[in-house]
Amino acid sequence: MNRTFLIAIIALLSLVLGWVVMFWQPDTHQPHSPIPLAGAPTGGDFTLQSASGPVSLQDFRGKVVLVYFGYTFCPDICPTSLAFTGQALNALGQEELAQTQALFISVDPERDTLEKLKEYGAFFHTNILGLTGTPEVIAATARQYGASYRKQDTGSAGGYVVDHSSSTYVVNPSGKLVATLQHGTAPAEIVKAIRAAMQEGH
Repeated sequence: MNRTFLIAIIALLSLVLGWVVMFWQPDTHQPHSPIPLAGAPTGGDFTLQSASGPVSLQDFRGKVVLVYFGYTFCPDICPTSLAFTGQALNALGQEELAQTQALFISVDPERDTLEKLKEYGAFFHTNILGLTGTPEVIAATARQYGASYRKQDTGSAGGYVVDHSSSTYVVNPSGKLVATLQHGTAPAEIVKAIRAAMQEGH
């Protein structure tokens, strides 16, 4: 087995183990699969809340932005997607990383506090910023990106899970949505998409 590949696998397993220890609550979760997009993504600006205050997509003009919809109680889909995104960000050069921002938008504002979102995003990479808002604002933002989500009662202590689509949206430095990456896109492919968007936005 290629030594570099083996090291990458070990790093990913270590990250997932750390996530399990810090965030996973098995009595409130059941594994689930991504659901289809609700519609064709068009993109567009939005304003949501972070632990440090309001954040708008236009605040990141001049940067490539990765937009992802999920929630911190997610048992499997979100950790995988964010781990791959974190690996992609780690693979960028220092200047490239300074021109890239990832946004994790919660579709579970009832349970995802601002502080929890801050910790959750930073666990995978310091350039992943957790955002939330009112149910109405989140729904409007999700419609812009074709993201879908639905609450499912589990009858467990946590009460519910949120099934959701799991695409990562790539926005170029001028604010245009230029790519939609499917769940499971490898870190190397995410890096290629980021670099392509950098070229398109300048």
